[in-house]
Amino acid sequence: MTALQSEFAGLRAVVTGGGSGIGLATATLLAARGAAVAVLDLDPSNAPDPKLGFVADVTDDESVRAAVAAAADALGGIDILINNAGIGAAGTVEDNPDEQWHKVYDVNVVGMVRVSRAALPYLRASAHAAIVNTASIAAVAGLPLRALYSATKGAVYALTLAMATDHLREGVRVNCVNPGTADTPWVGRLLDAAEDPEAERAALAARQPMGRLVSADEVAAAIAYLASPLAASVTGTSLAVDGGFTGLRPRPVGE
Repeated sequence: MTALQSEFAGLRAVVTGGGSGIGLATATLLAARGAAVAVLDLDPSNAPDPKLGFVADVTDDESVRAAVAAAADALGGIDILINNAGIGAAGTVEDNPDEQWHKVYDVNVVGMVRVSRAALPYLRASAHAAIVNTASIAAVAGLPLRALYSATKGAVYALTLAMATDHLREGVRVNCVNPGTADTPWVGRLLDAAEDPEAERAALAARQPMGRLVSADEVAAAIAYLASPLAASVTGTSLAVDGGFTGLRPRPVGE
């Protein structure tokens, strides 16, 4: 067994939204590196270990508490929490009705609060406690037609810093990843809804300096680093996985 294959040996992880996309890639990677991984999702059937898939609705506190307790019981505790469950929204600040604002905030922000709140008693008992939240480059960069989504991810970024401070002395590290546009089922559905899906995909790829979409596996690798015992001194950090979108301003091709 290599060092990476045993990196998470003996550790127990819970991944929300682990049924597809970045969450599934993360759950699969953590399991491959030695962790026992429970998946919480509306449809957890793709969990790396089907016996550790638990149905949970992050907008329902009772559902969350029951699923987290069941996962902790099955795992024998919780060392790592990956808060990945989330939904998207398109439009300017004029385009989304109040009901949609409340719904997206309820999933993307309050959902993380519910799961973290339920998991913290178990995390406090761990010698290696880590929370990783999935935020977005939308938290730190102005993207067109993403007002609601950006607002929730900005809240996730701020929440990460607040949680990292609050739980520092309890030995619970809290960080977040800021993915760029990733090639996930959710982005696929957005593209399918566009007037010209191929042109929209090309525009999204060109927006990132590396010229392509980020893969779910690449984001999962960043999440695994932040969750790892190898990152024991890293807390209150946001890690961009965005093809250079946030910080780079290369000249256009041909200049």
